[in-house]
Amino acid sequence: MPANKKYLTKSPWVRLSKILAGVIGGYVVMFSFHLLLTRILPREGVVVTSFITGYILWACLLLGAFLIRSAWKVWASYAALSLLFALLYMLPSL
Repeated sequence: MPANKKYLTKSPWVRLSKILAGVIGGYVVMFSFHLLLTRILPREGVVVTSFITGYILWACLLLGAFLIRSAWKVWASYAALSLLFALLYMLPSL
């Protein structure tokens, strides 16, 4: 059964923006999250498990980009998550 037309995006630019947000933004969020994990957990363990968990997280973020209606909200949420993880990583260790 084909998809219902009212749920599909009309503009190819919005579709392209969501694809790029999912691919690029999802990768940046995944990378910054695993970078933060190296601060908390032993580096060797994070590097070994990031081969599997990184791909799973990136795939979920890629699919999640299409669940949010607005492409701007996807970009904003991925930028906020990346910035949060990066700032937590750069904090001096206590």
